[in-house]
Amino acid sequence: MGIKSYNPTTSSLRHRTGLTYEELTTNKPYKPLLEPKKRTGGRNSQGRISMRHRGGGHKRAYRIIDFKRDKIGVPGEVESIEYDPNRSSFISLIKYKDGERRYILATQDMKVGQDIISTDSQADILPGNAMPIRFVPLGTVIHNIELRKGKGGQVAKAAGAGAQILAKEGDYAQIRMPSSEIRRVHLDCRATIGEVSNPDHKNISIGKAGRKRWMGRRPHVRGTAMNPIDHPHGGGEGKAKGGRNPVSPTGQPTKGYRTRRNKRTQQFIVRRRSK
Repeated sequence: MGIKSYNPTTSSLRHRTGLTYEELTTNKPYKPLLEPKKRTGGRNSQGRISMRHRGGGHKRAYRIIDFKRDKIGVPGEVESIEYDPNRSSFISLIKYKDGERRYILATQDMKVGQDIISTDSQADILPGNAMPIRFVPLGTVIHNIELRKGKGGQVAKAAGAGAQILAKEGDYAQIRMPSSEIRRVHLDCRATIGEVSNPDHKNISIGKAGRKRWMGRRPHVRGTAMNPIDHPHGGGEGKAKGGRNPVSPTGQPTKGYRTRRNKRTQQFIVRRRSK
């Protein structure tokens, strides 16, 4: 996948870059796997803003993705590689031997016509194949990793993401996550071989504010530019620093303050991510 630049005919195009989308094979999604996606504008069920700086943007339809990969033992073939407006990676439409079609996350270098399979036993270590971690060799790069058996993939699903199996001990494997955290995952949890597609997603330069508005992102306003009633950093004469450590609009410290409170899963973390 390549990155293209634009002739600077306007100031907004000078630094703008985009993907060439060479890997995509169609621009028409498979309609039976589409669902309407309601836009919330960052509001909750009470109509109050629960996520700031959201709203507007282009209309989208949700693609139903098979994160569980529970089509066990049925061979499939990659029918197309498509764009998904709801995620950073590309998706693949898989046609199985029994005629059913499902979307999965596309892996790097996935080609139309490629055969894939999801099994409960040993299978070929090829990109796109899914199996329990128990049968994946050490050092293999995987994605779409389950943290609880049968729940579906929760880890390493973004564009270019991939985790690596470092060791197996007892009923658990030690996996290095994309964040460099090393975590224990049960051997019966499923994962997909390979890295997620579209690794150049992180190298894109948006170029102008309007392009963010197309994505449904409204302007992010600094707290120091607000009034005291709107943000703890607001108010003061001139460009005041606020006189306190950086906090969120609700008053929670935002730099160096640990917010993890899940003691139940603390035992599965072998090494925390590096700062």
